[in-house]
Amino acid sequence: MPASLNSLFTALGLRTSAQRAWALYDWANSAMITIVVTAIFPVFFASFAAAGLSKEAASLRHSVATTLALALVAILAPLLGSYADRRPVKKRLLAAFLGLGAAAVGAMFFLRQGQWLAAAALFALANIGANGSFVLYDSLLPHVAGRAEIDRVSAAGYALGYFGGGIALAAALLLISHPAWFGLATGADLSPAAASLPVRLVLLAVAAWWVLFSIPLFRRVPEPPIAAAPAGDPSWLAQLRHTLCDLRRHPQALRMLVAFLIYNDGIGTIIRMAAIYAQERGIPSGAIIGSILLVQFAGIPFAFLAGALAQRIGARPVILIGLAVYTGISILGYFMQTATHFFLLAFLVGMVQGGTQALSRSLYGSMIPAASSGEFYGLFAVFEKFAGIAGPALFALMILLTGSSRGAILSILLFFVVGGWLLTRVDVAAGRAAAREAGQR
Repeated sequence: MPASLNSLFTALGLRTSAQRAWALYDWANSAMITIVVTAIFPVFFASFAAAGLSKEAASLRHSVATTLALALVAILAPLLGSYADRRPVKKRLLAAFLGLGAAAVGAMFFLRQGQWLAAAALFALANIGANGSFVLYDSLLPHVAGRAEIDRVSAAGYALGYFGGGIALAAALLLISHPAWFGLATGADLSPAAASLPVRLVLLAVAAWWVLFSIPLFRRVPEPPIAAAPAGDPSWLAQLRHTLCDLRRHPQALRMLVAFLIYNDGIGTIIRMAAIYAQERGIPSGAIIGSILLVQFAGIPFAFLAGALAQRIGARPVILIGLAVYTGISILGYFMQTATHFFLLAFLVGMVQGGTQALSRSLYGSMIPAASSGEFYGLFAVFEKFAGIAGPALFALMILLTGSSRGAILSILLFFVVGGWLLTRVDVAAGRAAAREAGQR
C-alpha cells in the first residue's frame, strides 16, 4: 500500500493493516444494509413483490419478516458467541453467515411480480446472514484495537460503511434511473420482469460487493487466541452460563446493555422503517432513495467527527448528544409532509446515526474482557436484536390498530429519552477497571 494511503488511514484512526481490514467489512456489508434493508428493497417489495396488496398489507408483511429474522438472530447470538470463544472459528463462522446472507440477496434476482412470500423469506435470510456475521465481526474489535483507540477504530469502520454504502447506492440509483445507459430496455410497454430487471441486477451486484470487499478481513485479521476453558467443565453451553453469571462482576457493562436495548430500539426502527413509512406518507420513491443517499454521505464526516470528539470528551457524552438529536427527529417525523421535510430528517439522521452506533459498540467493548469478546458481543447482539424487534412490531401493531404508522414514529422519542437517562447511570471508569482486572486474572 502506498505510503500516502497508509498515512491517510492512520490519520483516520486505522493504524494497523488488521484495523484497516477489519473496518473494510463495514464497507463490504454497507451495500446490503443500505440497499436491501434501508433504501431499494423495501420499495421494490411494496411495489413489485407485494403487487396487488395494499400499502398497509405490504408494510405489515415486511415488518413481520424483519421481526422474525431478528428474533432468530437474538436467540442464536449468545450461543454463537459462546461457541466462538471456545474454538478458533470466529472468522469461519463469520464467513458462513456472510455466505448465507449474500446467497439470499443474490437469489432476489429471480423474484417475480407478486411473489411476496418468497421475497419476505429471502429478506429474512439476508437479515439472519448479515446480523449473524455482525456478532462475529464486533467480537473481533477488542482484538484489533486497544482501549485507547477502540472508539476511533469503531467510528472509522462506520464512516467507511457510510462511504461504501453511499457509493453503492449512487451506482444503484444511476442504473435504476437510467437503464438505457447500461443497454437495458426501457419504455411503458415492458413486461414486469423486464421493468424490474435494473433493480434485480442491483440486488445481484450487492451480493457480489458484500463478498468481494470482505476478503481483506479474512486475509489480514488474525483469528483471536482462545481463552482456557473453565476447569472440569468443557461444555461451551456451560461457558455461556458462566458468561451470564460473569455479568454480575461487570454491572456497568450490564447497565450499558440495558440502556442500549432501549435507545437502540428507536435507532433501529428509524433505519428499518423510514423508507416504507415515507412511501406510506406519499413521498416519491426517487426522493426516498435520494434522502438515504444523503444519509450515507453526510454520515462520513460526522462519524469521523464523533470518533475524534470521543477522544476528547468521552464516548458517552457524544452518544447522549446523538440521542438528543434523535428525539427531535422523532417529533419532526410525525409532522413530515413533503420530500423537503424528508431530506431534512435524512441530514439530521446522517449527523448522528454512525457516531451513536459506533461509540455504543466501542463503549461496551471497553468494559468487557477481551478474552470473552465473542460471548459478551453475543449478549450485545441479543439486546441489539430485541431492540430491532420492538420497533417493527410496534409499526405492525399501530397499522393494525389505527391504519397509520404516524403514532409509532412519535412514540419512538420515549426510547431515546429513557435510554439516554439510563446511559447517564453507567459508571464508565468503574466498568473499564473491572474489565482490566478480569483480563489480568
